[in-house]
Amino acid sequence: MADEVVDALSDGRPVVALESTIFSSLGLPAPANHECLHRCVAAIRRNGSVPALTAVIDGRGVVGVEDDSIDRVLSATAKIAARDLPIALGTRLDVGVTTVSASLTLAARAGIEVFTTGGIGGVHRGSESSGDISHDLVALARHPVITVSAGAKSFLDLARTLEMLESLGVPVVGWRTDRFPAFYVRDSGLPVTCCVDDAPTVARMLRGAVALGHRGGLLVANPIPEDDELDPAMIDRALEAGLDEVEQLRLSGPAVTPVVLGAIAAATDGLSVPANLALAESNAAVAAEIAVALAGTPREDF
Repeated sequence: MADEVVDALSDGRPVVALESTIFSSLGLPAPANHECLHRCVAAIRRNGSVPALTAVIDGRGVVGVEDDSIDRVLSATAKIAARDLPIALGTRLDVGVTTVSASLTLAARAGIEVFTTGGIGGVHRGSESSGDISHDLVALARHPVITVSAGAKSFLDLARTLEMLESLGVPVVGWRTDRFPAFYVRDSGLPVTCCVDDAPTVARMLRGAVALGHRGGLLVANPIPEDDELDPAMIDRALEAGLDEVEQLRLSGPAVTPVVLGAIAAATDGLSVPANLALAESNAAVAAEIAVALAGTPREDF
């Protein structure tokens, strides 16, 4: 853990964990990945919290990547999910970027209660035959951490993703919306069970959940800023093209994401990249607000 993160947690100051995959070349092309990290870190600090980027470096799980290791992490080509952490540590992996599930695991181990990302993984289309369901959902149910995201990646089966979250007991709340967002699009057409308008309410939800013995966290669904939303019809056409390519190549799991995102980038003439940056920055700012509220919400009150 970085000294700044240790000091903040010891003092009871707010900390927000970040995944590193989104900021690597596996998530965004250079130099947009560096810009995205800079904007997210700035948003977290601007809203009163300490950023803690997660990764694997020299065979150790890292919470709070130091400045002298940033370039090394952002150029990594190994993507680490929660299931890969024991292997990465056991084999002394040189460097790897963490996905949502691995980042949640590291954040919870460090005692961080708020995590921000772009969009979570979920139930893939055709999962009834492939069984392809992201471990992100299990991680959300396993660790007492609030995750802020722009919903789930739009190429997933979002209805089944919400059903799975319900089955796992993960509360899904909309940040100033009663609709579940779909990454580049503010409204997937699916409702959420609860709409929240302020960070203290979310903080009380987590405190109450922990007091009741709920072992998992919450998902806060924050729609992409209205001015940055992409045209839903254009996204639907790009998704069809990307999913057709996935089917032809017989891809599954983590291999699906880069192909579909590449198809969307091509179909939008690159507009998906600034949209990615905008939603990631927005999520980081909301997460920082919630972390500040949590720091001011004593556990003893529940």
